[in-house]
Amino acid sequence: MQLGIDFGTTNTVLALAGAAGPASLVRFPAPASLLDGGADGASGGELFAFRSCLSFHAPAEDPTRREIAAGPWAIEAYVEDPAETRFIQSFKSFAAQGSFTETQILGRRYRFEDLLSTFLLKVRDYAGDALGEIPERVIVGRPVRFVGAAPDEALALSRYETAFRRMGVKEILYAYEPVGAAFFFARELAHDATVLVGDFGGGTSDFSIIRFERHGGELRSTPLGRAGVGVAGDAFDYRIIDRLVSPALGKGSSYTSLGKTLPMPNRWYTAFARWDQLALMRAGRDMRDIRRMVRDADEPEKIERLVEVLDENHGYRLYRSVSKLKEALSFEDAAEFRFEAGSISIAADVARAEFEAWIAPELALIEDAVDRALADAGLGPEGVDRVFLTGGSSLVPAVREVFHRRFARERIETGAELESIASGLALMGRERDLGAWTMRAATS
Repeated sequence: MQLGIDFGTTNTVLALAGAAGPASLVRFPAPASLLDGGADGASGGELFAFRSCLSFHAPAEDPTRREIAAGPWAIEAYVEDPAETRFIQSFKSFAAQGSFTETQILGRRYRFEDLLSTFLLKVRDYAGDALGEIPERVIVGRPVRFVGAAPDEALALSRYETAFRRMGVKEILYAYEPVGAAFFFARELAHDATVLVGDFGGGTSDFSIIRFERHGGELRSTPLGRAGVGVAGDAFDYRIIDRLVSPALGKGSSYTSLGKTLPMPNRWYTAFARWDQLALMRAGRDMRDIRRMVRDADEPEKIERLVEVLDENHGYRLYRSVSKLKEALSFEDAAEFRFEAGSISIAADVARAEFEAWIAPELALIEDAVDRALADAGLGPEGVDRVFLTGGSSLVPAVREVFHRRFARERIETGAELESIASGLALMGRERDLGAWTMRAATS
């Protein structure tokens, strides 16, 4: 049995493949209370898209005890007691960042590999019999380019290695995430084709170009080119928060110190608008300064709102509000943004064209990565027969337009936004020459 694991910034998906036939998704039995919110990949009391998040809670009656949950169970714990629950999401963004060494959670230190292994062990436990015994060999997806200004790929893979071995895996192979999606897409090809796959996750946008040919009834594949960029859905979220929410919480305002009027520190709002940083701000060193700023701010009510969002742990509610706006703008020309939590109420009408103007810098980076993948393959757009777009942000019209400008619309397909990578990774495990498609961490 081959196991493919797509550990994503937003969701994690596992798939199993036998010697023949399609891959099957590992489904997590979940009570109805966890599915009422319309969880991605949820149906019939089960879900397969497992949210990549953790919650840490110390009960008031016994603060020495720590209750840790993951996925929808973490979200449920957070919703029940947000003020006393540390909720961590998008932590994959730390993987290749050497500046992230550890964080303190309820008095304990957690390195990235500790967060990831805690998450993976919970995934294994929640899956139970649906996953069964972990195979000795697992194929794990990895981005073409990790998140960060100067991502350290070797560091990221060494951290992955530590965490996945704690899950009980003996042999870990890594494959580029869009290549996994390509293997999923190729099962439906009726003719030889050169395929460009675009995978749009929460943290990265990755592209691979692969030639698929049939010889003697067997599908063979040849990698031609690839490229990636560390921006995707979370970067779009950043723009929404920066434009609609941060100004109401003090961004752009000022404070008075020693008789001088000074601007609010922008670094607070840069961190606030990023899911991975927001999860840690409450326990960070800046929090003390933010609290003090209420006294010196020229508009103290705005800083009080910032303190409330952080103290009362409104981050997940903010995430839901941003996600709803993005989803609505994928199908409508305009939509309402509404964020309500505690005493905070922020609402605004947003036109799709306005949103697209906000994310123009990220769209330019995505376009450049597509062109670099083509150049790496030595191809022009006319050399690509099929284009397969997957991942949540592939539904954003401005993202699709990047491809419509280069390729005929009839060559472009989208779909399987959540399942394609994990299923493709599991199917890849059947390849005779896995070395052509996978890599090992330098430490293994």
